[in-house]
Amino acid sequence: MPAEWSRIFPGQAWQVAEARHFVAGLLEDEASGLVDDAVLIVGELAANAVRHTRSGWYRGWFLVIVGFADDFVRIQVVDQGGDCEPVVRSVTSPAEQGGRGLMMVAACAKDWGVKDRPSGGRCIWADLVRVGE
Repeated sequence: MPAEWSRIFPGQAWQVAEARHFVAGLLEDEASGLVDDAVLIVGELAANAVRHTRSGWYRGWFLVIVGFADDFVRIQVVDQGGDCEPVVRSVTSPAEQGGRGLMMVAACAKDWGVKDRPSGGRCIWADLVRVGE
């Protein structure tokens, strides 16, 4: 990844909006569709980090990394891990189970995935296609 920017955020729900602003600012020169998708993705992944992992505990944190390649932008959210694995549910799953946010991530991204971190945390990443100039 030739150029990468990152920022660590306190693991509090109101910081999700700050993460979205951070990403939008980095992508202001990109096509609006890419910016919209990136903001949606980082919002979903950051909210999941705060809601479902130790990142949302006292003194928790999450890290947002935005990497720029020639043909794609990679959004990564690193959390502090938790007991549950990220799950993509179907649209017919009961609403109380959640998991539909990752369906949105999958729909917006060219590719996405989950990497376990040696510290016990997780990195969820999504690649967005850059529009040719």
